[in-house]
Amino acid sequence: MNYYDFQVVLQEVPGEISLCFSICGCSLQCEGCHSSFLWKEENGYELTKAVFSEKLQQYKNLATCVLFMGGEWHKDQLVDLLKLAKNKQYKTCLYTGEETVSKDILNQLDWIKTGKWMPELGGLSSEKTNQKFIEITSNTIKNNLFIKN
Repeated sequence: MNYYDFQVVLQEVPGEISLCFSICGCSLQCEGCHSSFLWKEENGYELTKAVFSEKLQQYKNLATCVLFMGGEWHKDQLVDLLKLAKNKQYKTCLYTGEETVSKDILNQLDWIKTGKWMPELGGLSSEKTNQKFIEITSNTIKNNLFIKN
């Protein structure tokens, strides 16, 4: 599993400082995608357990969440990394363009963003979006956290 980019982000998971890994190999190829460089599986760098563990240790007591932008197509590897993050006391989130992911993945998540990008509907900050930001434990949609009043 390759990642193209690593960033510390503040807005993607409200109330959390997240370590964000953008995973290569997305087959959805949504029209208007701002990350088309993620479509090619071979782009980026290998996300080994050692690399991942190093990032978790580096940001220990600074970040609170690990966020994967994609990666559900590498189910077993993703589950292993999510478990590792949970064991290190990080919360976890997945942004996917799919409507559902495997139960194995869901069991390791605190939040999931589902729904393919559709330019005419907008993202999570749009009241007409098709996308959903779901808190797993309560199974509630939390899109209201992204909409500015």
